Amino acid sequence: MSSNERIYLSPPHMSGDEMKMIEEAFATNWIAPLGPHVEAFERETANFAGVEAALALASGTAALHLAGELLGIGQDDLVFCSSLTFAATVAPLYHKGATCVFIDSEPESWNMSPQALDAALRDCASEGKTPKAVIIVNLYGQSCDMDPILKLCDRYDVPVIEDAAESLGARYKGKQTGSFGKFSVFSYNGNKIITTSGGGMLLSNDAEAIARARFLSTQARDPAPWYQHSTLGWNYRLSNVLAGIGRGQMRHIDERVAARRRVFDRYVRELGVIDGVEFMPEPQWSASNRWLTVLTLRKPISASTISVLEHLSSLNIEGRPVWKPMHLQPVFERARYYPHAEGQDVGADLFQHGLCLPSGSSMTEERQTRVIEAFKEAV
Repeated sequence: MSSNERIYLSPPHMSGDEMKMIEEAFATNWIAPLGPHVEAFERETANFAGVEAALALASGTAALHLAGELLGIGQDDLVFCSSLTFAATVAPLYHKGATCVFIDSEPESWNMSPQALDAALRDCASEGKTPKAVIIVNLYGQSCDMDPILKLCDRYDVPVIEDAAESLGARYKGKQTGSFGKFSVFSYNGNKIITTSGGGMLLSNDAEAIARARFLSTQARDPAPWYQHSTLGWNYRLSNVLAGIGRGQMRHIDERVAARRRVFDRYVRELGVIDGVEFMPEPQWSASNRWLTVLTLRKPISASTISVLEHLSSLNIEGRPVWKPMHLQPVFERARYYPHAEGQDVGADLFQHGLCLPSGSSMTEERQTRVIEAFKEAV
């Protein structure tokens, strides 16, 4: 193996069980969408998350779209969303015509600030408005502080969509993420802790709503002997082959979380001693899956995040900046935004100072040493 072989941020990690499931799909000729693996993947994921029902879909984005559809979100409806996230969190509802209002992060978890959410809800109530949903995001595998957020949403009778795309296997007060929202979403994109190449899951304790989503995601075909539609849906279902990959992956979810936490712990040991390096926190009420190791560069470090990432790239090491918050994106330049506190924009600060290091669960000690040495050179 070349000592300069590329180190990716978060590559897929196969166990071998995936191929057994794929071979089973081929042997039984369940190649088309749907089939035994899809049904089992849904059942096993629902059991893992501790919810009543789950629906396997082509992407996490499709799951978010269907969550918005089930909640009746449409043109000009207000939707509150964590600002520090990837655009896919809000894109489906933006395309439905919703008006997005962005909520800052809190320093303790880097996720939605209950303080900022409270201010936003109070303002809307004073204006005689109520958001159709609050989308909370479990950033980089770290849970939100669920209790105060859910309490606020209950007070104003606002449903929660939990974007747990990055947090499969993480917990909040001992409970699995992906189980807190009226609707919750997992992603199985190629860079996630568990992958089906591409795919997602919609979860809920409302089994009837999931049944409705299943109908809509399968082209909304009426139960008739011909192709009849009383409404129009989408072709969003996951294939039986990809569901087989997911089932093989899920057998190892605890191992994958443990491996990523070990990667994180070594970074902390080796780089945490550098004055100015601060790692993403993990509050006592949570257990992160450490999908990505994320840190910030503070004084006395003078190197910028971009210069560090450029140095890593020159050595064939992939790194990333922290997500650019939605309220700083050109497409949302006129959107309403609530900072954590007056004069304290936590998301903007993390974007300016934060970066992600390679964090794959299959990462060898040798490769992690390369990253550590390269990082030290850069700062």
